[in-house]
Amino acid sequence: MELLVVIVFLLGYTAIILEQVIRIDKLIPSLFMMACSWALIALGIDHFSSWFGMDPLTGESSLIHLHSVYHSVRMQLLENTLLHHFGKTAEILIFLIGAMTIVELIDHFNGFDVFKDLIKARKKIFLLWIISILAFGLSAVIDNLTATIVLISIFRKISSVKEDRLWFAGFIVISANAGGAWSPIGDVTTTMLWVAKKVSTLKLIEHLILPSLINATIPLMIASFLPAFKGVIPATEENIKVGRTEKFMLLSGLVLIILVPVFKMTTHLPPYMGMMLAVALFALIAEIRSRKEFTFTTPDSASKQEHASSPTLRALTKIEIPTILFFLGILMTVAALDSIGSIDQLGKWVGELMPEQLFVVLLGLFSAVIDNVPLVAASLGMFSQGMDADIWHFIAYTAGTGGSILIIGSAAGVVAMGMENISFGWYLKHIAPLAIAGYFAGVLFFIFF
Repeated sequence: MELLVVIVFLLGYTAIILEQVIRIDKLIPSLFMMACSWALIALGIDHFSSWFGMDPLTGESSLIHLHSVYHSVRMQLLENTLLHHFGKTAEILIFLIGAMTIVELIDHFNGFDVFKDLIKARKKIFLLWIISILAFGLSAVIDNLTATIVLISIFRKISSVKEDRLWFAGFIVISANAGGAWSPIGDVTTTMLWVAKKVSTLKLIEHLILPSLINATIPLMIASFLPAFKGVIPATEENIKVGRTEKFMLLSGLVLIILVPVFKMTTHLPPYMGMMLAVALFALIAEIRSRKEFTFTTPDSASKQEHASSPTLRALTKIEIPTILFFLGILMTVAALDSIGSIDQLGKWVGELMPEQLFVVLLGLFSAVIDNVPLVAASLGMFSQGMDADIWHFIAYTAGTGGSILIIGSAAGVVAMGMENISFGWYLKHIAPLAIAGYFAGVLFFIFF
């Protein structure tokens, strides 16, 4: 039965990797393999001799021997374990939903136009550094995916030259992924490690800010000698007027997101509680600003006209629910593999085969081909080191930045690919060598310094 669960995972994940080829949204195989994995476990529960279930004292998975255990007890153990993993997964998903809501509210008030208004440079290399610095800093607050969307949209208003937009989009992907790696709210994988109490906010920043900065800076330094960044970009006639409302909403939203880790450190509550508080406060600000009655409920026919322009409702309708469900499927499938001991066996096999640091370096390279979410989810069950151990920070760096090597290796890269129609071959030829240089420069700095 264990073999069948592994086969379901491999088939489902192959379908996810080949999404562009088979033209089936990755959400479908993700949910399919989640449901099938747990169904197979439930049907074959009497055939398992051991189980990785929740220890009621530590809250972590521990090995439980099932010899001479009745069927009813096994099923109860399965239900408890399933509920435990779903609760941990829900913490991550609710956190992401909250962050997405705040970002959409900022966008509703055109808050991101503030960055367009700040960019005055016309020399390509200066503009590249400014855009990349913005991507690096912004992704640490609103996550690398959203930062990529915002900055590519901004650059579209700056230049209409296709070749320039391809190059700048590539560097935005590198800088956004690097910026997301050192922040607990900058990338899904770092958020997973943070929620799982493998890393703390201050230690994560302390250990990864410099490697991540090096990862983003090395490609920029090389770019200074590339012909693509010689010359200037012609000024556009478009003049975006940014008022006090746009600036206020941008600043308020970013500050509230930044305060989420502070809330966690102060109250010791899970991160999603702080994010929900931030959403409530920012939604209230948004409703007051738009002079609409505050509500989270769907308006009925009688009040539909009154609430039709509510920024809160609009933000909630724009949330990427397919992405949330995709993460649900992936994380719960990996949880199934963890429960039957497959992840533990993989960890022991890797430990015998190669040093931990080499494995983590390879994990980052694999994340350029395979989504980094399941890789990090699997690593949570493979290593037993305590909070803020070097291995967790190293995983956060490699998984967060390794995806920049290929255009399909990160959510930021995929969205850039769609927005600017970047071909796999063009990115591989022009951007991948720069991303590899930055990746290994950061790896060497982390290991030796």
